[in-house]
Amino acid sequence: MATNVPFSDQKSGQSNGNRKGVLKIAGVSGGVFDRFRAFTDLAKDASIHVLFGDWISEISMTFRGNERATRALDAEQTAFEMSFVAMLKPAIKDIAKNKQKVAVNAGSCDPEALANIVQQLVKDHGTNLKVSWVTGDDVTEKFMAMFENGETFPSLPSDLSIEQWGQDPICAQAYLGGVGIAEALRHGADIVICGRVADAAPVVGAAMWYHNWGREDFTQLAYALVAGHLLECSSYVTGGYYTGFKKELLFANNCTNLGFPIGEIEANGEFILTKETNAGGIVNIRTVTAQLLYEIQGPLYYNSDVTARFDGIKLTNEGPNRVRVTGVVGLPPPPTTKIGITARGGWQAEVHFFLTGLDIKEKVELVKQQTLESMGDYQKEFQTLTFNVTGSVPTNPKNQASATVDLRIFAQSRNPDLMSAGAHKGVAPDTPSFGKWCIENCLQGYPGGTPAMDLRQSVGKPFFEYWVALFPQDQIDHKLHVFDGKTISVPPPTNTQVYPRQQDSYDTSSPLLLDTWGGTVRAPLGHIVHGRSGDKSSDCNLGLFVRNADEWDWLRSLLSIEKLRELLEEEDTGKKIDRFEIPALFAVHFLLRDHLDRGANSSSSYDILGKNVCEYVRCKLVDIPKVFYDRGTI
Repeated sequence: MATNVPFSDQKSGQSNGNRKGVLKIAGVSGGVFDRFRAFTDLAKDASIHVLFGDWISEISMTFRGNERATRALDAEQTAFEMSFVAMLKPAIKDIAKNKQKVAVNAGSCDPEALANIVQQLVKDHGTNLKVSWVTGDDVTEKFMAMFENGETFPSLPSDLSIEQWGQDPICAQAYLGGVGIAEALRHGADIVICGRVADAAPVVGAAMWYHNWGREDFTQLAYALVAGHLLECSSYVTGGYYTGFKKELLFANNCTNLGFPIGEIEANGEFILTKETNAGGIVNIRTVTAQLLYEIQGPLYYNSDVTARFDGIKLTNEGPNRVRVTGVVGLPPPPTTKIGITARGGWQAEVHFFLTGLDIKEKVELVKQQTLESMGDYQKEFQTLTFNVTGSVPTNPKNQASATVDLRIFAQSRNPDLMSAGAHKGVAPDTPSFGKWCIENCLQGYPGGTPAMDLRQSVGKPFFEYWVALFPQDQIDHKLHVFDGKTISVPPPTNTQVYPRQQDSYDTSSPLLLDTWGGTVRAPLGHIVHGRSGDKSSDCNLGLFVRNADEWDWLRSLLSIEKLRELLEEEDTGKKIDRFEIPALFAVHFLLRDHLDRGANSSSSYDILGKNVCEYVRCKLVDIPKVFYDRGTI
């Protein structure tokens, strides 16, 4: 039977032994699909103290949340990430041999079930590794009670009240911090299984344990938060998604088997980013800057344990593949944390046509008119119905492929019959269905009419809606479940600070005239400007930075909010855009509020994760000072 024991405040809790110096922590997973070799290879490195990984995204949260919500109907449903077990299995003996610790969020919506599987797994491998787990992220019951009592839970991207969402919530998960992980390690756990902790929380918790930091050591905690932010996407910081990939990776024959990242965190919080020495990829100021700018909202980065200020961060090269991070400012955490709320959106499907050569616009219009005529009054049953063209035909194309574009008809509906008719035996061929309406006009269609022949996507599949808001930390039942049967309640932080919902946003001070640098070359912005973009729910962040100090004044003067809207052109939604600068990194950051059509779970766009917003903006033409352009392109 479990017994309750009191929470031990960090500095008065169990000691981490007589360790001194640097915590060496490796990021072994940035998602459920990441390369499986990381655990196996890094577990062999006895110098690494902690292995951590991120298995949860907003997409996986909705799927696992739905699985948990439907478990009463299907006892076979699992609500955790089994890929973690597959990755862990071949590394178990080395983890035990090298006395490493493991902290992951792969428990998703059922950390206890995953912990039980892992405990049996380590036993089967003849080790005595201890497995503990952390709960409290599931706040569905408290959320529903507050919702029914009139709490508005305004959306972080749009500020709209949840009543305007029009969906029926089925589950809610709060983002926990790293304190429960630190407590687990203090109580002897070797492997800590969590659900929805913040992506960087395992690094925060591991550093608290290793260096024996207290909950109000905000400077140190903020450094650990930044380290976790840089490490949690694995090879993103070692060359993945890097806009300098051509010269520094591809042409250098260094683009395969990118190394997984390693952080070396010192007792004062400062740290060095590096990577595996026997693998490819790079760690330099540019790759670290790109990951630092990824998926942030403004100069303040909030976490359940601490708030980190980003706009004073400095990066310094300390040798090949070694970058030191300094200048982080730590502030108290907010009294709230982020909450992700899942609802069943309905069913979605799509049909593709290939259009070639001339009159593309008119061919699309023909398909649209014929399809809508076939649908008749059933059009009203679609929440979303779009006709989108991907690609364009160049003048005098050199081959047929380059003269062909993709027309995607995308639909969402709450009517399963409308989206799935024809998917099962016994359904009459004349039953109204999305796929039938799209295809039945082929023989009266456009010149060269060619549908994609794999029509499985025309059959509806479930999709989910996702709402992001704030939730009070003092309403979270955060608990650590120790391998020996003890249960420890983890109290919320007592030293907190309320922050405005709107972060600082500004255009640059004292911009210089854009002819200051003399003659210009009309060329894509990305010829000399690096960048990274990404999603947070339906928000999209965009960070752009230059290579050299003397280019900084030009970049900050050029990239105003108004100029970004001009570059976005037809992609500008007209919604709010926030802007701030990180001068030491020569970086301008934008937050495009509510830009991504409800986010990854339900978006009608191909760019569901916002990662191509950066690449779109970088390809737009601007006047680049010739003196900068002549240095060579990225």
